[in-house]
Amino acid sequence: MEVESLPRKPKHPCSHPSCPEFVEYGKRYCEKHQRQENKRYEKYDRDPAVRRRYGRAWKRIRDSYAAAHPLCELCLEKGIYTKTEEIHHKLPLSEGGTHDRANLIALCKPCHARIHAERGDRWHNNKAVRD
Repeated sequence: MEVESLPRKPKHPCSHPSCPEFVEYGKRYCEKHQRQENKRYEKYDRDPAVRRRYGRAWKRIRDSYAAAHPLCELCLEKGIYTKTEEIHHKLPLSEGGTHDRANLIALCKPCHARIHAERGDRWHNNKAVRD
């Protein structure tokens, strides 16, 4: 039995001014400019109190959890295989949550954005709030 591949959405230009690179659907920047944007966000936009909660320990926990859960847990429940792109706190740190594995869930970007949109906390003071 031959499996047909589904058509993909076309690539679009990187959002960085004058960048000639094209990126996959669902991404905003090429790899180079995404790294630059992440550094800029961490330095200027992220609340210092939040920054302290997401240090080296969090990065180790996040990477370990992502390695153990390579697929989006919400998509997987629906029988859809989607790569994990975010590790989300079920109960946000700002509401008393912890980095405990029982409080984490592996998500793809669309599922992560949907959770924040449903909570109404995705945007705060015109700055992105990350969990």
